[in-house]
Amino acid sequence: MSHRYLLRLRSAVLLCGAVVAALVSAPSLAHAQPSLVILVRHGEKQPAPLDDPSLSEAGVARAKALDVALAHSTPSTIVVSTRKRTVETAAAVQARTGVSPTVIALDPQHVRNVAAAVMQAKGVVLVVGHSNTIPAIVNALAGTKLPDICDASYATMFVVTPAAGGNAAQVVQSAYGAPDAIGAAACGGMIPK
Repeated sequence: MSHRYLLRLRSAVLLCGAVVAALVSAPSLAHAQPSLVILVRHGEKQPAPLDDPSLSEAGVARAKALDVALAHSTPSTIVVSTRKRTVETAAAVQARTGVSPTVIALDPQHVRNVAAAVMQAKGVVLVVGHSNTIPAIVNALAGTKLPDICDASYATMFVVTPAAGGNAAQVVQSAYGAPDAIGAAACGGMIPK
């Protein structure tokens, strides 16, 4: 082998070693994502005003039940819509954790914007939304095909473990707080809100 060839080979080996060392010592290039996402519909609402009602007494109780359900979990991110009922539902968890909610406009891009905000977060994320947005957000995060939540249903909770390391996303549907009224899950022709 020629001396020139050996010098090139040595330079190539040193360059490869430098690249490997840089990659190993560089901060992770992996996209940050949450470890767990908890999604709920807002609590029961007052009948008026129609456009942006506050929580009813039952809704306030459900908000407190949400905090109890999450007592062993501290969300690092809370996401709500611009509606009072979502902010009020998250209030007890916010008071306990000190995490200020991220408010995302309830517009045609809402589901996409919430899913993007969730996937940029780390740790546990709480999302409080609406009967027609929560299933759509779960679908966006996990690739499921969940229907809207019935208008009379408030107890539904979804827990999503995002896809990672070649494993598919996992979704658990559960309930918290007072049980929904019998038949609340049978929408009939009700329009979800």
